[in-house]
Amino acid sequence: MLKENLKVVQENIEKACYKAGRKTDEVTLIAVSKTKPLSDLEEVLDAGVIEFGENKVQELCDKAEHIKSPVHWHMIGHLQTNKVKYIIDKVTLIHSVDSMKLAKQISKEASKRQVDMDVLAEVNVAEEESKFGLKLTETIDFIKEASKLPNIHIKGLMTIAPFVEEPEDNRPIFKALKELAVNIDSCQIENVSMDILSMGMTNDYMVAIEEGATMIRVGTGIFGERNYKI
Repeated sequence: MLKENLKVVQENIEKACYKAGRKTDEVTLIAVSKTKPLSDLEEVLDAGVIEFGENKVQELCDKAEHIKSPVHWHMIGHLQTNKVKYIIDKVTLIHSVDSMKLAKQISKEASKRQVDMDVLAEVNVAEEESKFGLKLTETIDFIKEASKLPNIHIKGLMTIAPFVEEPEDNRPIFKALKELAVNIDSCQIENVSMDILSMGMTNDYMVAIEEGATMIRVGTGIFGERNYKI
């Protein structure tokens, strides 16, 4: 069942890329495995996916300990400063950097472990009160400051768009993030690249791809609905 779901997502990625005149290898699929058992991850891993996203530090650490195959872990949920030390040597990319306090802690822990940490600045484009993230207007100043920290490399931007019934409603959100990335890129800030645009989830990833997403985060579309009671 999961492999069939995955195939549908991959076909949709191809359709969206074709429509946008992009190559499919420009888009990385991150399978968001939060609340799902290891057996589900292993089935998707067996189908060739190696990029997995988790929202919670404890769950990421538990899964990383038990899955021995080469997996790239992505921290996509809100990250508290006191939890950074647990994932700093486990994750490929932290998508959710939304404050200087967090950026400094990541830099501190990365320096301590003698690793370089790739991060994305999380932008709350829609300025939803229920979501974390920087405002569009404060992102460039944040990136200029965070880029000076040791052992931390800013690779792009991430946003979580509002949940909408009609995916088209989020097109302006994705356009705005892409435009911001272009503006930041034109500033030519040292230690900063805008190679990654992490945007689009199960409900709207095709629209996100059309607007320039290089990473999409798909959970329900692959693993089915989640049971938050466990």
